[in-house]
Formats: sequence, structure tokens, C-alpha cells
Amino acid sequence: MTNPKRLLDYIYEHEKNLANHVYLTQPVGQGKVVDYTWGQTMDQARRMATHLHGLGFAPGARIGILSKNCAHFFMAELAIWMAGYTTVAIFPTEAASTIRYVLEHSEASLLFVGKLDTWPDQEPGVPTGIPRIAFPLAPATPFDTWDAITARTAPMAGFPQRAGSDLAMLIYTSGSTGQPKGVMHSFERIVAASELSVSQNMAGVMTSGQEHRVLSYLPLAHVFERAVVECNSFVVGRVHVFFAESLETFAADLRRARPTLFVSVPRLWLKFQQGVFSKIPARKLAIMLRIPILNKIVARKILTTLGLDQAKLAFSGSAPLPAELIRWYRSLGLQLLEGLGMTEDFAYSHSATPEFSEPGYVGIANPGVQARISPEGEILIKSPGQMVGYYKRPDLDAESFTADGFFHTGDLGSKRPDGQLKVTGRLKELFKTSKGKYVAPAPIENLLNIHPLIESSMVSGLGQPAAYAVVVLGEEFRPKQADPAFRAEAQAQLAKLLDQVNAQVPDYEKLQMIVVAKDPWSIENGCLTPTMKIRRSRIETVVEPKVEAWYANSSKVQWA
Repeated sequence: MTNPKRLLDYIYEHEKNLANHVYLTQPVGQGKVVDYTWGQTMDQARRMATHLHGLGFAPGARIGILSKNCAHFFMAELAIWMAGYTTVAIFPTEAASTIRYVLEHSEASLLFVGKLDTWPDQEPGVPTGIPRIAFPLAPATPFDTWDAITARTAPMAGFPQRAGSDLAMLIYTSGSTGQPKGVMHSFERIVAASELSVSQNMAGVMTSGQEHRVLSYLPLAHVFERAVVECNSFVVGRVHVFFAESLETFAADLRRARPTLFVSVPRLWLKFQQGVFSKIPARKLAIMLRIPILNKIVARKILTTLGLDQAKLAFSGSAPLPAELIRWYRSLGLQLLEGLGMTEDFAYSHSATPEFSEPGYVGIANPGVQARISPEGEILIKSPGQMVGYYKRPDLDAESFTADGFFHTGDLGSKRPDGQLKVTGRLKELFKTSKGKYVAPAPIENLLNIHPLIESSMVSGLGQPAAYAVVVLGEEFRPKQADPAFRAEAQAQLAKLLDQVNAQVPDYEKLQMIVVAKDPWSIENGCLTPTMKIRRSRIETVVEPKVEAWYANSSKVQWA
């Protein structure tokens, strides 16, 4: 029996067999990019590995990375692994207090500082005494630089390996429900999840015999991007990874990459659609897409403008996606599929396939995954990508698994006879109105979010006579909020929407009102996580002083 292939084995194969294949493309400003072949990527990683190993840290020492997505993130991760250490990535938007917590909790021995927008505000969170190394695109710092180190250091020779049980990375959750937790992932479980994911060929997209293109822009500190883009590309090899430069250049970055596989989150899929509707009204576009002669021409033009005309497959994760939105993208010819995965199972749980892709469902269990629904309606998962445990939190480990080893996902759901899974909400998000009935906000929010005026929404109402919804208008509509004519039209549309939503839910889930938020929710104001999920507790705290007045007002639609 042959020994199982290790993650670094794949890397060394690509270094040899794909030495001249362009692997990473990094924007460096003013429309310019720098390409790195597999050979160049590994030469850089080997040189940094020599330097890190020479620092004499204990085996398995934690090495932090605080950076936006960039080519040197990949290189640093490989260097950390070859040097015998463990990666701790931190979201590049985190505040100083969270940065300090993660670095101190993980006992990090060194920090790589990369592309960042607010480094002066973040730097006080780095504990005194931690050595730091600056990536090429980092803000100006006095730290030793990646380029200087690799220029003076010889590449690490040979093929250093890691035991399967060694920790490859600590992934700290984005903290949408409180203090971030450090999720431990070992090399053997990462490679198992990655191999199985690739073996499905992602419906024929991520095959080893072809080159495929992906755009890396969702935070690499999050498991979704780390698994689907980085680690899957480590296994496949013949993948060209492009990076986004900034929010302002994102559209150009996407058109440059023209990805064959594109992964995103619901908030961005909605924004893409709203961008299309800002140019072509939704009703007019729907009519055009129903005309056989125009259908393919119009759909192709829209996808080309978005940079998705070459996408053979697209995935959405992180939160539920409205079924109507999935159908809309499919009407354009984009095979948009949903999946379910968590930090705790290395994003390897369920995914839709062309055969099992009912909108509103997250597909079937991936190969090797076992799933069941508890008597309370909770989805329980046992996955080959299952975490080793929570770092320094054996108490949480005990709470998180059933006696027979299934993980409590915290998601509520149901299964169809064909195995397709529907996520209906989060256990912790359920709230009870004064009528004594529990309300699951996520399905109601999906009914709201499909409206062209709305960018995002939150349903709440703990202890109130009925639930309410706070909505954020799309970016193009916000400047018009002071215009009386726009307000009147928006008020009429949202009142109609309220009636439509209430007609689709049980009496105890009906909304009393829709309230239009004055300011958008963002990562910066704490209302969104780094992966753009809403932080309910934060938003509820912000609106709490106004809630009583909203209920006293009889209007269906109100302006905060």
C-alpha cells in the first residue's frame, strides 16, 4: 500500500513539472502586474524558509500574516510550512484590539505585514517584541523586508516535509458572534479535503489536465478563500491565480483574470446584479432575455462586462443566497451553485452540482461527508476536513461534537429525499416575539434582499409584538434619499414588498414594518464581518434607541 500523498509533495511536483508555468499574477499599481511562475514562487518561498528556520523558533511555532490577498501571502505560507511552523492569518481589516488578541492567544513568534489600508491604526495591536517582516506591497515601515531577506539568503535545499498530524494553520473565526476562536487544521485533513474537492473536478472545472484561472479577492484569512482558491490550487497546480489590487480596480481586475472558476459571497452577487439593473431596468432585461434572438446576445454582453464570460462554474458561500438570484444568473448562462462549509470543516461539507442544483438548496453531501438533522432541526456534519479542535479551548471541543463525532454546525436545515440540503437559519439567530413564537430571520431576509432597491437587510424583534426589518439601500440609491420624489416612489415599492413578503410567511413571522437605514453597513463601522456577513448584535445595538418609536409609528415603511 502506497503512502498517502502529502500537501508539500504536490508543491514539489509543481515546482519540478510546472517550473515555467505562470502561477501568480500580482497587480503593482498603475495597471501593471508582476507574474510569478511556479519556479519563481518556490525559489522565493525556499529563501524565506531558510531565513525563518534560522531564527530558531520551536517546531510548530505560530507565524502571523496580516495582509490583504497577494502573491506573497501564498509564498509566505509555503515558507512557514517548509520551515516547520504553523500559519496564523489575520483579517486585514481587523482593529488593533483583535490583532492583539489573535497574536497573543496564538503565541505568535513573528508577523508578516503586507498590503494594508489602515496600518497606523493597527500597529498598536502588535505586541512589543514580535519580529516583523514587510511584504513588497506593505506600507512604509522600518522592518526588514521580504526582498532584502530573499536577496541575501540561499534557498532551502531538499524536500522538507511535515507529519500529517502537524498543525498547518490556525484559522481564527471572523467573530460575527463574539470573540474569535482559533480553529486548528492539520496537514492530513487539509489535503484530504482538498483532494476530495478536486476529485469532484468541481463539475469539470478544476481538472489537472487544463489551466484554469481564478481571482483571489475574498480574504485569505477566511477558510472559504483559503480552501477553494489557495489549497485547491496547491493540489491542482495548473491554475493561474490573479489577485485584485483594490476595490476601485476590482472590475478591471476581474476582466483581466476572466476566471474559469469564480467564487463569491451573497452580498457581492447582489451588487453585481444591481450594477446591471442600474444600466438596464430589471423589467426591460427580463423581457429581452425571453426573446430567443436577443437572449444569448444580451446575456453574453452582460457576462463579458462583468468579466465572467469565461466562467464555467461559479460558487456562492458564507451565507444563504436568494433562490431568485440564482435563477437570474442562470438565465444569463452562468452556472451559479451554492455550497455549505464552515471554518471547522475546512469548507468541505455540501455543494450543489449540475445534477443536484435546486435553487435555495446547498446541494448534496460531498464525498466522504456524513450529515444528519438532529431532532431540534440542527445540521450535524462529520467531514474529512474536520478540525483538530479549538486552540486552547477543550471546553468548546466537548460542546461542539456529539458523542459519535458529528459537529454541531449551529445551522438549521432540512433534507429532501434526493439528499439535497436546505439551510433555513441559524440556531443562535432565532428570536421569540411577545407572541411566544420563534422567528428565523435568514429566510425572510432572502425574500427582502432580492428587491432591486435593497443591498442588505436584517430581521429582528426580540420580545416585540411582531418582527421588523432594517434595510440598506443599494449604493446608487443612497444619494437620492433626501429627494421627496424618490422617497415617495421607494416608500411605495417597499410597502408593496412588505405585503409580498408577509404573504409568503406564517402569521407569527410577518413583518410589522420595513425601516430604511440612514447609513450603510460596513466592515469599518463594525456592522459587517470581514467576509461581509451582517453582525446582528452590533446592528441591533445601533438601532435599539429607535425601536420603540418605530413600533409607535403606524407606517409600513419608515426612514431611520
